[in-house]
Amino acid sequence: MRATRTVEISTGLFVLLGFAALFFMVTQITNRELSVDGGSYDVTAQFENIGSLKPGAAVSMAGVTVGRVDSISYDQTVYKAVVKMRIASAFDRIPSDSDAAIMTSGLLGGQYVGITAGGSEEFLKSGDRIELVQDALVLENLINQLVANFMKKDDSSSNSGAAKQGTEGGETKTEEAKQ
Repeated sequence: MRATRTVEISTGLFVLLGFAALFFMVTQITNRELSVDGGSYDVTAQFENIGSLKPGAAVSMAGVTVGRVDSISYDQTVYKAVVKMRIASAFDRIPSDSDAAIMTSGLLGGQYVGITAGGSEEFLKSGDRIELVQDALVLENLINQLVANFMKKDDSSSNSGAAKQGTEGGETKTEEAKQ
């Protein structure tokens, strides 16, 4: 009886420690702040669809995190989401004609903003807006387009099959009429 009680308590503590470790890891991953030693500057971008992008998401260039998404708001005059990004001042040589895209890390991973460098001699500074953007790819939209394309192909193949049968039938009747 005593050994059973000890095993139950040990198992319970092990499970509680596992949940505590999981909770700690989740809070560390989602609340990571940009370590800014020398300050930062803000830039914005307007997207028609941000998918599931969240404040705190990474902003990266060539796979290197250069900043974080500071806030997301909605501009009712242009009907777009405004993403404000805080870039570390160590990365102050990002060309002003760079483009921003909302990307997904891995198959089921979170979304982040990926910046691709442009070729301008001028660089982004605080308050600038990235003009060239690519919206998030929403899986549901892609599936709907795929289904619509298959339905369109099925309709056109069944219509062309009916047209071929009618033509063949017409030729047969014409040949029969000649005889």
